[in-house]
Amino acid sequence: MVSISNMLPDHGNLPSAKTIVSTAASLAASAMVIRSIARDLIPYEFQQYVYLSIHSFFKSFSSEITLIIEESSGLSTNQIYKAAEIYLGTKISPNTNKFMVTMPKMESKISTSMAKNQEIIDEFKGVSFKWRQITRQVESSRPTSHPGQYVHQQEVRYFQVRFHKKHKQMVFDSYFPYVLRESKTMKEEKKTLKIYTLNSEQFRRYSGDYSWNSIKLDHPATFDTLAMDDKLKKMIMDDLDMFVRRRDFYRKVGKAWKRGYLLYGPPGTGKSSLIAAMANYLNFDVYDLELTDIHTNSDLRKLLINTANRSILVVEDIDCSIEIDDRKAEERALKMLKSSQSQIQTVNIVRKDKANQVTLSGLLNFIDGLWSSCGDERIIVFTTNHKDRLDPALLRPGRMDVHIFMSYCTPTAFKTLAANYHGITDHMLFPEIGSLLEETTVTPAEVGEQLLRSENVEVALGGLIQFLLEKKKESDEQKAKDMLDEGEENDEE
Repeated sequence: MVSISNMLPDHGNLPSAKTIVSTAASLAASAMVIRSIARDLIPYEFQQYVYLSIHSFFKSFSSEITLIIEESSGLSTNQIYKAAEIYLGTKISPNTNKFMVTMPKMESKISTSMAKNQEIIDEFKGVSFKWRQITRQVESSRPTSHPGQYVHQQEVRYFQVRFHKKHKQMVFDSYFPYVLRESKTMKEEKKTLKIYTLNSEQFRRYSGDYSWNSIKLDHPATFDTLAMDDKLKKMIMDDLDMFVRRRDFYRKVGKAWKRGYLLYGPPGTGKSSLIAAMANYLNFDVYDLELTDIHTNSDLRKLLINTANRSILVVEDIDCSIEIDDRKAEERALKMLKSSQSQIQTVNIVRKDKANQVTLSGLLNFIDGLWSSCGDERIIVFTTNHKDRLDPALLRPGRMDVHIFMSYCTPTAFKTLAANYHGITDHMLFPEIGSLLEETTVTPAEVGEQLLRSENVEVALGGLIQFLLEKKKESDEQKAKDMLDEGEENDEE
């Protein structure tokens, strides 16, 4: 018979609570000592090797795989990152409690995107994909030349996507292409035309961020409202239509898919309105490039690479932007100044300053050199008031393919303006105004200003006639003066 007392635990042999706590404290202290000695005696590289080995060992038992999608890829934006940003902005997940909601000024559509360091679970063909947006601050590696200046903090963003490793092939064959297609469709559906401008020079220098700032382009100009000859407008539209449908042709002949336009003529003839009409016609964004804000060819390349496809790059007043209109200018300056040593030193200083400027060769290399292939379906528009001042190297086909003269206001252009401003297509005063326009030179902007002066058609047209008569009188007086001056010069000879 078994005694009950023999089945009870021997309380005398159990350690007390005090003994257990004392032993645990002793072990913890020993671990701290060992850790301290190991940190001091074992090289850091070996510590990292041991840590990574242990991490890899346990990771090998994991069934998940993680992909990192960084925001940028080399000098350009990572297309998969931008696609994921658009695609995930429409997803709602139970474990996501923060979203970014924006509606920029002048826009009417609300945009959503993942907030910083949030997670979303997306389902595709029965497979779960865990997305996480990660944003962290890192110190900029760009050296500072100003003593005591704070080190710039730069924001680094990327996505992590985790899934079962057996679906790896499906991710690259089906899932990522699906995300790219969906994001493109979403972008087109909610697209509003934008005009982009450069970040400030100081921001670019110290942050290394060569991206662009944008705002909605809400310019109402269309080819229907342009004060331009109808045949010229049709030629431009036909050329644009042909360009956008010839992707395979450009690739076949070995040319970058781009088109260059030169708009030249006096101020006020509608160059900016034509650019806006082209953007509205093609649904292309506009990048306004101010060359005077750029100091090196490498900076120019970084900015141009960060322009999107299906866009119009505009360089206004190219003859005034940088000193590229005459490559012989420096040679002439050297000939004029070579007689004086101090003046030659001045020229050397000028040369040193120009070393930090965008050069003609740097600009041409992007227009039709190797760098011109960094992007598709792009239109480059140059404007100038003085075509004769441009270097011939800029004017040849392949750089400026189409030259468009923006002329003074013609009778046909006036009728378009009258329809725009007053909704009329004919009037008894039209013949008189047409005759005056053929006898004098006024810009469409000047005519439009006169038509704006009154809402009454009779008053507006009458004021325009008086304006044209005054311009004609001034023109006749100037011609008479020029003829008189020319006669006096002939008499002196």
